[in-house]
Amino acid sequence: MGIDEAKAAAVGTDLGQLVQALKETVARFAPDAESYAAVALAPEGAGGRDVDVVRLALQDPAALAKHRPAPEPVAETRQGVVIDISRKRVAIDDQTAPLTYKEFELLQFLVLREGRTVERAEIIDGLWSDGEDEVPNERTIDVHVRRLRSKLGAYEEIVRTVRGLGYRFDRHADVSIRYASTPSPDVF
Repeated sequence: MGIDEAKAAAVGTDLGQLVQALKETVARFAPDAESYAAVALAPEGAGGRDVDVVRLALQDPAALAKHRPAPEPVAETRQGVVIDISRKRVAIDDQTAPLTYKEFELLQFLVLREGRTVERAEIIDGLWSDGEDEVPNERTIDVHVRRLRSKLGAYEEIVRTVRGLGYRFDRHADVSIRYASTPSPDVF
């Protein structure tokens, strides 16, 4: 049963009296039955029929289904990766990725050899051959790759590990590459 305080008062009673009368009625018709009375409180102006307010308060599945707001459509936030060789930057889902110079150089080195497995020694020769930086060992390359992948986030799989051999760049549908207008001397 659903009734609000104003409607009860309008007929000269209150909710407590109604609950007591209901208990007495149940006891008279079914003396051995257990009864339970609940008062559901809803905010003023909740709207809807009084009985619907009670059904919602008692978590009636049918009432909950009617009043459950429709789920908001989930917008796809993944927009992809843009590797801009000419500007030496990477955008992930329209946000510039915070790659260090060496991380970008490593990614570019792999991108320019797309689909080919590149050994760690070749990466060292290609990226540290100028002699300015201390030449790393092969395990240091693994650390650089791990840091690069962490910054690629959901797109980390574009830099693949080829067990026992090295690394490979695999382009996906959500990855685009912008090359410089003039060919890089690094392109074979």
